[in-house]
Amino acid sequence: MEPSAREPLMRKTSSSYRTFPESTGKRLDKEYLQSLHNKPLYLAAFAAVLGNFSFGFALVYPSPVIPALEAQPSPALRLDQHTASWFGSVFTLGAVAGGLSTMLLNDRLGRKLSIMFSALPSAVGYALMAGAQGIEMLLLGRVLTGFAGGITSASIPVYISEISHPGVRGMLGACPQIMAVLGSLVLYALGKYLGLVLPWRWLAVAGEVPVLTMIVLLCFMPNSPRFLLSQGKEDEALRSLCWLRGKDTDYAREYEQIKDSMRKQSQRVSCAEIKDPFMYKPILIAVGMRFLQQLSGVTCFLVYLQPIFKKTSVILKPEYDAALVGLVRLFSVAIAAVSMDKAGRKILLFVSGGVMLVSNLTMGLYIHFVPASQNSTIANKTLVGSANLPAEPTNYITLIPLLAAMFFIMGYAMGWGPITWLLMSEILPLKARGVASGLCVVMSWLTAFTLTQFFLRVVEAFGLEVPFLFFAVICAGNILFTGCCVPETKGRSLEQIEAFFRTGRRSFMRSFVR
Repeated sequence: MEPSAREPLMRKTSSSYRTFPESTGKRLDKEYLQSLHNKPLYLAAFAAVLGNFSFGFALVYPSPVIPALEAQPSPALRLDQHTASWFGSVFTLGAVAGGLSTMLLNDRLGRKLSIMFSALPSAVGYALMAGAQGIEMLLLGRVLTGFAGGITSASIPVYISEISHPGVRGMLGACPQIMAVLGSLVLYALGKYLGLVLPWRWLAVAGEVPVLTMIVLLCFMPNSPRFLLSQGKEDEALRSLCWLRGKDTDYAREYEQIKDSMRKQSQRVSCAEIKDPFMYKPILIAVGMRFLQQLSGVTCFLVYLQPIFKKTSVILKPEYDAALVGLVRLFSVAIAAVSMDKAGRKILLFVSGGVMLVSNLTMGLYIHFVPASQNSTIANKTLVGSANLPAEPTNYITLIPLLAAMFFIMGYAMGWGPITWLLMSEILPLKARGVASGLCVVMSWLTAFTLTQFFLRVVEAFGLEVPFLFFAVICAGNILFTGCCVPETKGRSLEQIEAFFRTGRRSFMRSFVR
């Protein structure tokens, strides 16, 4: 490029924070690469998402433990059908309480200290379950670990978003989901292999490890520069941003941009400001996405996966159900992590919603048109595998619900799973980010609790196909909601996203796809 052509471009980029280059043919400068690859940023993100690992571990803790407790010789610890259902679902009520508390903690303690605070109820909860002498201690332990999970669900995405470089915010924003899935897989592995030689109490002891590791690492990590500026701690905010971006980068320009954005805002959200579209639109979008995400049926899929497979006579051993789903989720979230900052958020949401729609519709129509008796007969023929029986294509019909379930989980994990959390932390205005993120968590877990409580009742009253057809309709609504309401945030700083909601300029939207 000639000097005369390069100078206007340099003047243009100097006036705003560098995100992605405007074309793939332009080389990233050395300073941009240094800030993008600054290792302390990734260390801080890793320390935070250990809380999501603990969350995933605690969420599926009942899976290997309930069978052991149902066979427990001690009457004080033995679970029946009623207590087992509460042992599994009471976690979500604790998460609701955690989300409510985060509405206060996020803005009072800050994002980092809120995450560290979650270690207290989590550690106590695991200790109660490890040393439980009765069902009451088990339930209280589940409530406390759920409470910690509600706090981390609201605090970690906001912390990751506020410390991240715009060029890798999508990838780092998917890390909470990745770590939650890893936590679930580790729990399944420990339950399956170590459960043969170790009692169920040791699973709770193992849950303490990521919690303690997280709190030790976070002691050495900085707080969010944006939160520090909101508290008037300018020097500390500058040091935090310098540590996150690197000393040899132009972090001061980003600092001034954040500071300028903060000056335009008051410290507290007033009732009059709630009526401002700049304030209520992003909050409604974030809450709406959390509501629609749960209504798509993901929690029912994960919680009742084995009963669903049993009802549809899927040829799969029960002990492999959870592991297969976990591997599919991990693979799909990894795809989302590497493609979010390249393809963009909206395209992944469209693809995710479409895959979930087709999967739910396929499951519902299969259950409706293939009688349960035929499912059972076909499954038995396939399992017997007699040489005298001719090979029939219909023998493989029970693969349909298995594939539908796998594609649903894949679609969810590559879009509506991680991106809803990422967008929540990106689009919420800074002054309301703590309260609104807590509101999103409350909406999410209340919806999840309601669905899991009513799913089996609806199945008993109307049949298994009705919930899946309902979920398919919701997924169609997800696609429409994405097209009409969700902005593309790829490669933009949080201040630029706030500027869009404040001004409503459509030119901002068009600039995303250059």
